[in-house]
Amino acid sequence: MKENRPWGYYEVLLDDTNVKVKRITVKPGQQLSYQSHEHRSETWTVIQGMAGYTLDGGDGVLTEKDTLYIPQGAKHRIRNINQVQDNMDMVFIEVQHSNDGIFDESDIIRYEDDYARV
Repeated sequence: MKENRPWGYYEVLLDDTNVKVKRITVKPGQQLSYQSHEHRSETWTVIQGMAGYTLDGGDGVLTEKDTLYIPQGAKHRIRNINQVQDNMDMVFIEVQHSNDGIFDESDIIRYEDDYARV
């Protein structure tokens, strides 16, 4: 099932006891909130386009097939840095890992957000 968000949408591919897998699509020029999680770590793999990311204050770029590990508690965000005129979505696979099985929205601590959700 597709879950729409202001920056794009995501689809849950797998929801198991200690792992959740999402396919996340980010519209051109959009980004997710700068956030952290108390109960989970994440691994991101870009499958389409280019992504800019911030991880604990440091910035970087991911291209197709690149993977980044986000430790539990680390502040992070990802954004679509494809050229807006190309109108290309950035798509990545997010694998969430949790020892206590908490994957819901209550585990998002937002520090910055373009959509007033802080």
